[in-house]
Amino acid sequence: MRIVRFTPNESVGIGSDPHFGVLNDNDQILVLKGDPLFSGIVPTETKVALKDVKLLAPIIPRSKVVCIGKNYADHAAEMDSVVPEEPIIFLKPNTSVIGPNDTIQWPRMSDRVDFEGELAIVISRICKDVPKERFADVIFGYTIANDVTARDLQKKDGQWTRAKGFDTFCPIGPWVETDYLPGEQIISTKVNGEVKQSEPLSSMIFKIPEIIAFVSQVMTLLPGDVILTGTPAGIGPMAAGSTVEVSIEGIGVLTNKVSAKNV
Repeated sequence: MRIVRFTPNESVGIGSDPHFGVLNDNDQILVLKGDPLFSGIVPTETKVALKDVKLLAPIIPRSKVVCIGKNYADHAAEMDSVVPEEPIIFLKPNTSVIGPNDTIQWPRMSDRVDFEGELAIVISRICKDVPKERFADVIFGYTIANDVTARDLQKKDGQWTRAKGFDTFCPIGPWVETDYLPGEQIISTKVNGEVKQSEPLSSMIFKIPEIIAFVSQVMTLLPGDVILTGTPAGIGPMAAGSTVEVSIEGIGVLTNKVSAKNV
């Protein structure tokens, strides 16, 4: 099931407020009542065409975005780092989240802005100390994310908060796939049509059960929290005006443009 969040065109006639819906294979959206994370899947009788809406970030992380660093061995190597013995975690603020086709704003502080395509987990309920064998009980679904990073500031600061925390530095979308089972599917990133990253999700060092168990030992997870599971090798800069596409087989494609550098 593909869960979308959207604002309809005026011609649709259901108001301009954001709505949640279920997207079917015919590009029709069945509008839902309320937020499915809190209300469950409650369909209305209203359907709208995908072409008549603007897709938003499919989830609203009311609390936090948790990220896993260096979770692919070849990416750790390209960062001149050893494979970590346990997951490396950091946070992005929820104010960094934007949706599909929104613009990544280049901050005036930075001269280099990088892409990092990632699989993202959406948490379904309050949870703490989740056993690995119960990981699926707390997952609402999966989506695609881009852990945008001001690489020069990351090196300058010696830590990652500023470099990864700018507004617009966490594109998420285009929807949440609730029936997805990560395995051998390929995650890839293209910049202006050129493939920069391509690797199976199975190459993750720490798999989804380990990630959920580890993070939930550190902090309580809340409904709508998002966990980014790490990026494969091939990270690199995005020039001003670029179009970046992160795709994951079985989910879809997340597309965003990069602005000119803010001055």
